[in-house]
Amino acid sequence: MIGVGLGFLWLITANVLALLPSKDNHWARAYGLIAVGIPLLGYISYTNGPWIGLVFLIAACSVLRWPVIYLTRWVRRLFSRANG
Repeated sequence: MIGVGLGFLWLITANVLALLPSKDNHWARAYGLIAVGIPLLGYISYTNGPWIGLVFLIAACSVLRWPVIYLTRWVRRLFSRANG
């Protein structure tokens, strides 16, 4: 139950940080949230099961959508070069 509470705290913190103005389009904050969020997601999945972990992964991806979009584009370019 502590993991779920920490997950909700992470989501609230991410949303509050997104509301504050930033000169670098929030990328420094995104890196910090990712660095904290990955181990937290592992802890949530370990203590509460993979389905709850998947729910928090989807919620985190909706908050940090631009890093996910850029990662998807990078992986597509990587595979298109390997296959082309």
